Amino acid sequence: MKIKKHIPNLITLGNLFCGTIATIYAVQADFVFAGLFVILGILFDFFDGFAARLFHVSGELGKQLDSLADMVTSGVVPGIIMLKLIEVNTINASNSFFDNSILGISLVGLVLTLGACYRLAKFNIDTRQSDSFIGLPTPAMSLFVISLPLIQEYSDTEFALNLITNNYFLITLTILLTYLMNAQLPLFSLKFKDYSVKNNLIKYVFLIASLLMIIFLQYISIPLIIIVYVVLSVISNFSKK
Repeated sequence: MKIKKHIPNLITLGNLFCGTIATIYAVQADFVFAGLFVILGILFDFFDGFAARLFHVSGELGKQLDSLADMVTSGVVPGIIMLKLIEVNTINASNSFFDNSILGISLVGLVLTLGACYRLAKFNIDTRQSDSFIGLPTPAMSLFVISLPLIQEYSDTEFALNLITNNYFLITLTILLTYLMNAQLPLFSLKFKDYSVKNNLIKYVFLIASLLMIIFLQYISIPLIIIVYVVLSVISNFSKK
């Protein structure tokens, strides 16, 4: 039992380890490896909770450790990536508002890190978020952001590329994601109490739609899946009312 008690926390530390490596790659603007280690970290984040429930060893230490690890993987890393994207666009810009004379405009990207920190702190003291979420979870925000340079690298969709190279879009997106993380917006969780279609219709629709988007849209599917998740949650909220 003593060994089992520490397994979830060790998995959580795996999340932190991946997040730390992702931070190094993000600073070096190696977005592919940064994104890879963020995804690995998020997988660790999923399985630590699964292990805690499996071994019945959840506790306050694990809860705090989980948020601290998430702060790096899903807070620091996406902030740095957004900073780097805005920085590159600023360097490439000429005779525009986002000229190099605008000192530190790329630092706006770190607003994501501040927003993630505030959300995680609220999450730790909010007893309402056991079976669902209030506000966009930090891993979802992180996946959205890490997908942007991957789309830029591997996609030839001109519309998406034009958006990612536009600082007006990136700064607006930064503000919007920060707001969504801390908004009083109920979002459904993918935890299943049972597997009936009646009680989980919105979840099954989301999972099927996500799978189809991944198959047909590849990297562009990642931000679209996050958008569909928010939209379906809003629809679900209205249907309940």
